[in-house]
Amino acid sequence: MVPVLAELLPPAVVAVEAYDDAAAVELFPEEQAFVARAVDKRRREFTTVRGCARQALAHLGYQPVPILPGERGAPQWPAGIVGTMTHCEGYRACALALDRDVRTLGLDAEPDEPLPEGVLEAIALTEELAMLRDLDARVAGVHWDRLLFSAKEAVYKAWFPLAGKWLDFSEARIAFDPDAGTFEATLLVPGPQTPEGPLAGFSGRWLSRRGLLLASIVVTAPAPAGGSGAAAASGPVERQPG
Repeated sequence: MVPVLAELLPPAVVAVEAYDDAAAVELFPEEQAFVARAVDKRRREFTTVRGCARQALAHLGYQPVPILPGERGAPQWPAGIVGTMTHCEGYRACALALDRDVRTLGLDAEPDEPLPEGVLEAIALTEELAMLRDLDARVAGVHWDRLLFSAKEAVYKAWFPLAGKWLDFSEARIAFDPDAGTFEATLLVPGPQTPEGPLAGFSGRWLSRRGLLLASIVVTAPAPAGGSGAAAASGPVERQPG
């Protein structure tokens, strides 16, 4: 089975995914302590996604380490690594890259189902609601409301490691291209600083496969002079699932 994320991410990003919790994953004591009082579902997704992360780290030449949620739940990665995790019903995934190649990553997976009642009104801007009505009328087969949620989650996950602060759903405006499978996220607040200057927004990609909706953002680092760089890439859950 070809990994879904192979269609979504550039070669500089290593991604590992799982469709169940069958793999044997041994948690570090610190990780065990973190989920000691969690319900079974939370423990299983926490454990499996760390198994995905360990495999991805190994691909990048890193030894297994505890991966604990930090501020606002953002996973804490080893020095030299940028990464993102996601999990929803029937799916867990982790994407990692070297920080010399990629500035930040954001990945979110959601079931391809309508959002629960009341959620869309809480996350969508007026312009986005109009866009969704148009997409629903023109493009069948995708739950665009849930994809909007997923894209905004991916934006937040890419934003937080750079900005170190909260980004509200209302502070980024999403515009989908249904034909290209891409989206543009315009920041409505001052963007985080990078060595190349402040970011005004993010370019992302989205995919509908196997009953899932996935949204990804990859902000690559410029190639060093005389070298070759990485290729550019353009249910309601916690904002940083760790």
